[in-house]
Amino acid sequence: MKRAGLAVLLLAALCGCAGDKGKELFDTAQFEEKQNNREHAKQLYQEIVAKYPDSPVAKQAQERLAALGGR
Repeated sequence: MKRAGLAVLLLAALCGCAGDKGKELFDTAQFEEKQNNREHAKQLYQEIVAKYPDSPVAKQAQERLAALGGR
C-alpha cells in the first residue's frame, strides 16, 4: 500500500499543486488510513505536527494521532 501513497505524492508534485504542504500530507495520511496503513498514516500526522504546527490541519493531525494511538 505504500506505493499508492507514493503515487498520490507523485501526482501532487507533477500537477504543480503548490498548495499547503501540511494539507497535502494530511490528505495522504487520510488515504493511508483508508488503505489500513495506520503506521504510515501516523508517521505522516507526526510530520505535520512537527514541521507545520501552525498549519490549519495540525490540530486535525493531532486528533487523528490520538485516535490512532500515537503521541
